[in-house]
Amino acid sequence: MTLVLAWNNVRTNRMGFAASFAAVVLAVMLIGGSGLVVAGAGARDDLNGVMGLLVLSAVVSGFVSIFVVAGTLSLHVLRQRRTWALLRSVGMRPRQVSRLITAEALVVAVLAGVAGCVLAVPYAALMAAFMRMTGLAPGGVPVEVTTGPFVVALVVGLAVTLLAARVAARKAVRVGPLEVLRDSAAQRRLLPWSRAVVGAAALAGGGVLLWLVPQVTSKNAPPTALGATMALCVGASALGPVAVRGMGWLLGALAARLDPGAGMLARSSLVAQPRRAMAAASPVMLTVALACTFLFAVATTDAVAGVTRTGPSAWAAPVLVGSAVAYTVISVLNATAMTMAERTEEIRLLRTVGTKPRQLARAVCWETLIVTCIGTLLGTGIAAASLTMLGKAATGEPWFAYSLPQYAGLVLVCAVSGLVGGLAATRRVRRRALLSD
Repeated sequence: MTLVLAWNNVRTNRMGFAASFAAVVLAVMLIGGSGLVVAGAGARDDLNGVMGLLVLSAVVSGFVSIFVVAGTLSLHVLRQRRTWALLRSVGMRPRQVSRLITAEALVVAVLAGVAGCVLAVPYAALMAAFMRMTGLAPGGVPVEVTTGPFVVALVVGLAVTLLAARVAARKAVRVGPLEVLRDSAAQRRLLPWSRAVVGAAALAGGGVLLWLVPQVTSKNAPPTALGATMALCVGASALGPVAVRGMGWLLGALAARLDPGAGMLARSSLVAQPRRAMAAASPVMLTVALACTFLFAVATTDAVAGVTRTGPSAWAAPVLVGSAVAYTVISVLNATAMTMAERTEEIRLLRTVGTKPRQLARAVCWETLIVTCIGTLLGTGIAAASLTMLGKAATGEPWFAYSLPQYAGLVLVCAVSGLVGGLAATRRVRRRALLSD
């Protein structure tokens, strides 16, 4: 009965589940396709030299997939807290609500998993073609359909989706039926103790890995630095609301000085809802941190070895990490759109009391830009720490190679994606008053 109800909910609310469905589809596609490429390269002895790079690319894709799916599912479930509170008010027990949330996640995961597996094969073929064009694998990479990568992708996609739904469901059912109707939008608890413990443990683990980077062999230094970046991203995402409240107040004060009305609205929203803002800043942080670590680690290794890549070979590293970056950029758009769509009632009320659509658009832009700036600063700090230790391991000096055009391009793409998502999600409510004629 619960599964049938979940299926009907997903079928009748397709737009509500679209972001979660897309996140799982792309996650399964990335993991399955990367697995096919690695399996095909492993069958060729002449590709042993690039296996390490391929495995690192697959690990990045897997981590990004898990991170984005967990964040998107949690945000989706928590956005519907009024729905869960209404179900509880009419007699549904917390356990029944939790089972319904899990069943909906199961339906989405199964459908998205099948679609992702179908897309994994052309994605692997496209990656193999790019590797041949850039000279990373001049003889090409044979892509053979084997069950292993598909099984891993399906299991990871299903497990992460269900786990994220269960964790979010536990939070959702704790909200009382009347609590969601309170007038104040300010969050009572900035950082739950469980989140603080996870964040502190992840930061400690990332610190240990950073210390190990100069201690391990030169071959193991890049993977260790990448692992440190991943751990620090998890820690920063968990503890991020604390940073968002402080940085949001400072950057919001600057926005309020430049644009008093819209800037003040943006600052107030960030200070009142730092956890919601961090949900949108996390994909930006992840994009900047992982992409910079991967790209500039390759650049640092090449600089130490005296290798200069020109022509198609210069695109080898961007191609390997490009799909993961594209996925996180899509998640930036989704997360921004979802967080802004949650504020429909707030924006409608502001429109009713006289705020003009142009002022609301500027407020959305300021808030999006501040969130993007916060995510960029956090991601840059994480990548700089990992790359500095990697450079120290290679040269004995705290130095690393970097490319300003690549870095600026990443930030620009994240900012544009956030602006598009935020403005598109609020376009209708910005142009309509609370009371219709």
